[in-house]
Amino acid sequence: MNKRSIATVSLSGALDEKLRAIAAAGFDEVEIFENDLLSFGAGPRDIAKLCHDLNLKICAFQPFRDFEGMPEPQRARNFARAERKFDLMQELGTDLLLICSNVSPSSLGGIDRAADDFRELGERAAKRGLRVGYEALAWGRHVNDYRDAWEIVRRADHPAIGIILDSFHALAPGFPVRAMASIPGDKIFLVQLADAPKLELDILSWSRHFRSFPGQGDLPVGEFMQAVAATGYAGPLSLEIFNDQFRAGSAAQTAVDGLRSLILLEDQLAPDWPKFSGEPLAPKAKSGGTGFIEFAVNETKAGELAR
Repeated sequence: MNKRSIATVSLSGALDEKLRAIAAAGFDEVEIFENDLLSFGAGPRDIAKLCHDLNLKICAFQPFRDFEGMPEPQRARNFARAERKFDLMQELGTDLLLICSNVSPSSLGGIDRAADDFRELGERAAKRGLRVGYEALAWGRHVNDYRDAWEIVRRADHPAIGIILDSFHALAPGFPVRAMASIPGDKIFLVQLADAPKLELDILSWSRHFRSFPGQGDLPVGEFMQAVAATGYAGPLSLEIFNDQFRAGSAAQTAVDGLRSLILLEDQLAPDWPKFSGEPLAPKAKSGGTGFIEFAVNETKAGELAR
């Protein structure tokens, strides 16, 4: 069974509060969001120790932005930035860096150009025993489709470079998910899950404020997961939820709700995909009728109802 994970950006509170809530809910792994680390008083080694004490594996550090396809001197600066991120990752004790597709107006297009950048970055990462995952943002300047991200990873052809698949970035724009089945499972470094209600919003605002846990929205997350399962992917399933209400509510309750959503999703997939089968959930309760109705009304309406 895939390990269950959640990104710290999904919860409210300081980083240590988030990590304790995540561990208490029963997650196996966690993605550390850079802003959470920077805004917290302790250093990466302290966070690594806390995660170890909580029996949480840090499955990824994210995000690294605006990397690929940059002209000089920005390109050289990006590789220097990456080396500093690698330093931090080694202190945290995680081996995976998430890079999201470039949104900078200065970036240059071209699949081969991006693949060359990732091939060189893969060499640098491999020397440290690290990996890099590439994710297509739905609003990326040149790459906004997971199929293009996969083509870049494929052409980079480096064992330390893989793809990260995010259900929101694939489903919200309406991209077909069947093509995922052709991606080798070992080249998928992480799968991130999020649902969302159907809203008439630009996709960036929709993603940043209204994501929800699987099963709480209108996106076909089950169809996405069936495509992922067909690849043989065996890594963690990680919730990445940008939601204003979640970030203002109880971290403990949000973490519990998140884990429940993953368990329910796995239970729904289990009949067709045995790899998701665990202890089956009890069947849904069925109503046998209505035994009592209670009305909350003012005195005037109460008199009318009593007639």
